[in-house]
Parts: sequence; C-alpha cells; structure tokens
Amino acid sequence: MTRLLLLGPAREAAGVRQDEIEGATVGEVLEKAVARSGPDFARVLSVSQIWVNGDVATTTDAVEPYDEIEVLPPVSGG
Repeated sequence: MTRLLLLGPAREAAGVRQDEIEGATVGEVLEKAVARSGPDFARVLSVSQIWVNGDVATTTDAVEPYDEIEVLPPVSGG
C-alpha cells in the first residue's frame, strides 16, 4: 500500500500523522483519505501541495505500493 504522510494542519484535520492506503493514482489515494477523514481534511487538502517521494505530483500520477505521498499545507508564520 502507498504511505500517506500528513503534515501540520492536514495531520490535525485527519487526526493521524500517516496512513497506508491502496490506490493506483495519487487522486485515488487522496479520495480514499478524504472518505476516511472527512470534510475538514478535504478543505485542507484543497489548498495543499502534493508530493510523491519528494517530487511535486498531480492527482493523475501513478503510485506504487511503496511510494510515499506527502500532503503539505500552506504554512504561515512570522
């Protein structure tokens, strides 16, 4: 299964730091994550960058069982 790593607000919205979800594409994995985690996670996901194995990804990118999808919400600070 593909590992899903959630950072910052994504982690807080989903209630977990990481999960393992089966899917053929980034989009499929993220759809299943939204189904598990609910609308708060969906809102954070809609403004987040998605990376696979350290590279920027799109929802149509294929994933393999040992890939890691990172959800990187925008960060603010001062």
